[in-house]
Amino acid sequence: MSAIPAVDPTRERGRVTGALHRFGMSRAGRWYGIHIGSRIDPPLLRLTRGRFATTSFFPLLLLHVRGRRSGELRTVTLVYFTDGGEVILVASSFGRPSHPAWFHNLMASDEVELEAGGVTAAYRPRLTEGEERARLYELARRNYAGYGSYEAMAGEREIPVVALAPVV
Repeated sequence: MSAIPAVDPTRERGRVTGALHRFGMSRAGRWYGIHIGSRIDPPLLRLTRGRFATTSFFPLLLLHVRGRRSGELRTVTLVYFTDGGEVILVASSFGRPSHPAWFHNLMASDEVELEAGGVTAAYRPRLTEGEERARLYELARRNYAGYGSYEAMAGEREIPVVALAPVV
């Protein structure tokens, strides 16, 4: 079985990527991510087998998950990184006050499909807690500094961090 491509959250970034990350953290960048990128990127990623999206300066994957109430297959583009053999997702919802719908669907699922870099594979999600969550959230902030501002915007809501292990 192939695995989703590894992403090291501590890797060095170039100037262009740094500038694009700063744009992503701006008010305009956040608006773009919520209203435009979230709609355009899933079909672009599918069409290009994970090679291009309007937000390609982030490591992206497609999460395929069934709606917990509707049972319909939902697809969402998410920033990710890897830790050991697990894929790590952060349910920041751009700092909004409630968890994103994909997070609730993911937590209601025993198994989901992730797609990145032309690879599609089955994974099992689990919610991280305590020290593990804190360690992974710090790595997430290194992967994308915007998670720090999202955490402040989220107020009392603790932003969930989900680890997904490959189904063997």
